[in-house]
Amino acid sequence: MGSEIVGTTVHDLVEVVEIEEACGLSRWGWESYSDELSRPESIMLVARRPRPDETGRSLSGFVAARVGAEELHVNNIGVRHEDRRRGIGTALLKSAIERGVALGARGAILEVRAGNESALSLYLRHGFKVAGRRRNYYQGPTEDALVMSALLADLKLD
Repeated sequence: MGSEIVGTTVHDLVEVVEIEEACGLSRWGWESYSDELSRPESIMLVARRPRPDETGRSLSGFVAARVGAEELHVNNIGVRHEDRRRGIGTALLKSAIERGVALGARGAILEVRAGNESALSLYLRHGFKVAGRRRNYYQGPTEDALVMSALLADLKLD
């Protein structure tokens, strides 16, 4: 993989937003991610490269999640296109789940674009199941969301 999974800092947020936009994720933007950093129930992690690339970028990906009512809600997870298929998404998901468990989570839930085959494959491969569909959930472009859930004890993260 080559990247280290570490906590997000305010200095990472410009790159986090850049990855969010490149991946077509739900738009949170800098301010929302900054607010999340101060919440004790939030899990904000980045995959940091051993050294910046030729453009000075140091992040391969990120995950933003939150724990509430014994449930981990994975809000956004994104990996740069050039860093995909290297286990970074799995490492971010696994680290978020481990931190979620430490914060008392027993289950997990997330929404994923119905047409995002790579993300859907990642979640299914690790034990998430489709629990429902939210019509026209995403905008730009408009697309349904698949709601996926799992009991954390049942997940396959190795």
